[in-house]
Formats: sequence, C-alpha cells, structure tokens
Amino acid sequence: MPIARSNGYRISYQIAGDGPPLLLHPGMFQTGAHWTRTGCTTTLAATHTVITVDPLGLGASDAPHDPAAYTLARRADYITAVLDAAGATTAAFWGYSLGALTGYAVAVHAPERLTRLVAGAFDPIDGFRSAIAPVLRHLGLPADTDPYPFMHQAATADPALAAVIDAADPAALRANFQAFAHEPGQHHALATTDIPMLMYAGTEDFWHDPMRTFAQQTGTEFFSLPGADHQTGWDRAADALPRVLRFLTGDQN
Repeated sequence: MPIARSNGYRISYQIAGDGPPLLLHPGMFQTGAHWTRTGCTTTLAATHTVITVDPLGLGASDAPHDPAAYTLARRADYITAVLDAAGATTAAFWGYSLGALTGYAVAVHAPERLTRLVAGAFDPIDGFRSAIAPVLRHLGLPADTDPYPFMHQAATADPALAAVIDAADPAALRANFQAFAHEPGQHHALATTDIPMLMYAGTEDFWHDPMRTFAQQTGTEFFSLPGADHQTGWDRAADALPRVLRFLTGDQN
C-alpha cells in the first residue's frame, strides 16, 4: 500500500479509478477497506480517482500514543500529506463520523485543498460531546461515566470492527478517542467557508438534529436516512450514494 508521511508518521492509503480526486475517510475503529466493503469505492471509481485512507492510529498507518498527534490540525495535516503523495492538488472529501470530523478539520485548516465536502453523522456544532449525555442516559449510567469502554465494547460486537480493533494498538485507540472527544464544534469556521458542503445522518442518530440545525442556519444541503441510527447510517452508505454522486458532479436535479 502507498504511504504518505505527516509530522513524522506514516499514513497508509490506496487509490482506485480515474477522474477528479475524491478522498474517502472512514469512522472510528474503521480503515479505508471498510469503504470498499460498502460498494461505494467501486461505484465512485467509475468517475473519480478514489483515495481511501487508513486513519492515523488504525490499519497500516502509524499509531502514536500521544493525543496531541490527533488534534484537528494534525488530522488536516495527514489528509493534505496523502493528497500530496497521491499527486492531488485538490480533492472532494467524503467522511463518516470520525471521517466527517476530519473533513471539518481540513475545511478549517486547509480549505484550499477541498473542492467539496460530504459529511455523514458528526455534529458540527458541539462535536462528540453532544452525544455523550444521551448515550449515558440510554445506558442508565451516571453523567460522569467514561464512555470509551462502552464504545469499544459495542464496536467489538461487529466482526469487521473487531478485527481492526484486535490488530490495533490499544493506547493509540485511546489517544485518538481522547483527542476527538474533547474537540469543540467547528460550526463558526464552517459557517463561513466557501466549500460546497453536503451533510446527512440517520433520523435515529443522536447527531441528526444538530446537523440539520446547522444546515438550516447556514444554507447547507442536508438529507436524512429514515430510520437509521449511527451504525446503520454507515451500513446504508449505498442509500446515500446517489445523493452524494449528484452533489459531487454538481447535478441538482
């Protein structure tokens, strides 16, 4: 697999197809290969040069233990490093969950590198923190409970995620979580960007309403996946694909 280098760390990525560059970034506990399993990579590669990334801390990418390696600015750095290594001056970006957060980071810290941004299921107003309280209430746990063990346990119930987690460095996973769980929302900077954006989430996702609110306030294009929660919103990537393709090509019909 090709390797880019960012702030001393190796970032693994793969390329498929031919056409305008499009970078796909997965969520927490996922690698670039998860995009391929959705069928999206094959479809998108018919019209785009698709770049799938193993996020820092996962897959074949390096796995630092310092949360400072996973700040928003550093996330933007590793995406621009991958674009440089792939020979792409600019690219469209589609990210889900942690991938959407990373897309926000690039839009804020390196907006000149993005042509369009598709963000699935991550709150641009308050970030990860807006999901913590409802998740803990749903589990019947005190408000000061550390949510990471429950996220980790839930993810391991999915064999595809469990394989990634088992192969990963636990300290790196924890550092990654510690960083993004405390990042503030990026809505002020995103609200003034010139980058065309498309946002979506499942109607049962904790982040659906904050994303819709941001979209309404800023005139950002938004759509819902009826009945989907956070996980099934990812599982139904193929349902989102037609809308995303229209957005990527600028087709508003």
